Amino acid sequence: MKSKLTPSNTQTLSTGSFNYSRIMQGLVDTFGDREAIVNIERGRRLTFREYHELTNRFAHVLHGPLGLGTGDRYVCLLDNDNLSLFHWGSAAKALATCCHGNFRDSLETHMRQVEITGPKVAFIENSLVETHAELLTQRGIQVVVVDRLEEKRDGILELPSLLAEAPTHNTDVEIDDRTHIVLMRFTGGTTGDSKCAKYTADNIMACSESFLTLPGHDFDPDSRMLHIAPLSHASGMMLQPTLFRGGCTVTMNQPDLERWCEHIEKERITHAFVVPTIAYRLLEMPEAERYDLSTLKTIFYGAAPMSPAKAKKLVAKFGPLFMQVYGSTEHLVATLFLGKAEHVGDTQTEKRLASAGRRNAGVEVTICDDDGNPVLQGEVGELYLRSRGTCQGYEGNPEKTAEEFFQGYWKSGDLGYSDEAGYCYLVDRKKDLIITGGFNVYANEVEAAINSHPCVTMSAVVGIPDEEWGEAVHAEVIRNGVTEVHEQELIDHAKSLIGSVKAPKTVTFVDELPTTTVGKVLRKNVRAKYWEKHTRQIA
Repeated sequence: MKSKLTPSNTQTLSTGSFNYSRIMQGLVDTFGDREAIVNIERGRRLTFREYHELTNRFAHVLHGPLGLGTGDRYVCLLDNDNLSLFHWGSAAKALATCCHGNFRDSLETHMRQVEITGPKVAFIENSLVETHAELLTQRGIQVVVVDRLEEKRDGILELPSLLAEAPTHNTDVEIDDRTHIVLMRFTGGTTGDSKCAKYTADNIMACSESFLTLPGHDFDPDSRMLHIAPLSHASGMMLQPTLFRGGCTVTMNQPDLERWCEHIEKERITHAFVVPTIAYRLLEMPEAERYDLSTLKTIFYGAAPMSPAKAKKLVAKFGPLFMQVYGSTEHLVATLFLGKAEHVGDTQTEKRLASAGRRNAGVEVTICDDDGNPVLQGEVGELYLRSRGTCQGYEGNPEKTAEEFFQGYWKSGDLGYSDEAGYCYLVDRKKDLIITGGFNVYANEVEAAINSHPCVTMSAVVGIPDEEWGEAVHAEVIRNGVTEVHEQELIDHAKSLIGSVKAPKTVTFVDELPTTTVGKVLRKNVRAKYWEKHTRQIA
């Protein structure tokens, strides 16, 4: 019998006090003179003690010269090296709420994020002064640049000057770890406009703990974690777990894969996080073989599904280093995982490479039908996620909060099923379901089939208008350029793997696909151009 999710299945957590200054002081007492932060572009190297003192200065600047207190917000439009200093650890030492924007987003997106969060202060890179400063000032926002200006600008403050006058002692700020909003950041926006998720200190601590419960994470005092993806997104989830084990966070600002390989060698990197689109490009990089990557122990990947065929090739090329982690902005923990051992082995292992993995400790994953009722094993439904990492809803968007959060669960929008061993298989995003002639076709499954062809780098599958079928399955494909491949060959390849109903009816070859700033393919952008002249639009 199916059981319905009801309030009786949930519990209310008690609130408590939280003092992050003291937590960081404990890390300093243990790891004081070990490297904590390395910013490659700036040549900045900070020990645990230096990092602690600098972030204390920052918190005092917020409280003193900038006058920010409980309920106030500040926004950070910063590249990775500077955001590493303004991240969770710094934010939790102060009373105000930190809002992370993605430095690589557009001006229009930044201004929309500012309107949603309502900050009193904006910390920006000097390179944004000409485009952003006036617009921010017009909105009554105090602009602070992170470096000294070549020429002083009226109304713009310089962070180095503010920090020089700030004390280094602990702030000893006490906050309620279950109610006080420490941090806000934005969703990726792959299926619509991005939303602003809100986090408490307990959400953030749960995130760190979830990575440290992963079997084979290998975080220890010798760990050196390299970030090429934006810290404002998924990569930032691993900053604090690294810190808590006495390891070092290494940042790079430019998504240059050859330099990524170079830095792995020079900085003796042990851990890294990539999105599948970046991983695929590594397969086509002969430059990767020029560098010594032998220090790598773990490469986390996530934010989008990985083609099983590509995953096998990556393991063959780089070794059994890969660990898949499924999480989300709204559910800020390592929710599902595939360990390193699960990436090598027999036919059963190969099948499980198509999954998002098994549940991590401390999380609930319930697969539900459209009415919120749990489905049976093997049945497709929507993944409902619940843990201490579930965010506190969306800032300024009560409608979406009410729509997507239910009895402590976040309704992920991901469709999937579980097998007898507890592995979860994602078949698609709910909004990426293609209904063709009455049949449900999941874009992820079709893309996996196409991407398994040796001449394909990546693809995006969408439903396009069709008078007979309503929607027809269409693929836009990037070829790897090694061997020529034609449309019908790819269609026949997909048919052999998933059948004629699911295989694309048409294929278009493209040089690039629209992606988010963190590398997720924007199917909605691919789809939009095919539907723009039609009365019926699909989301």
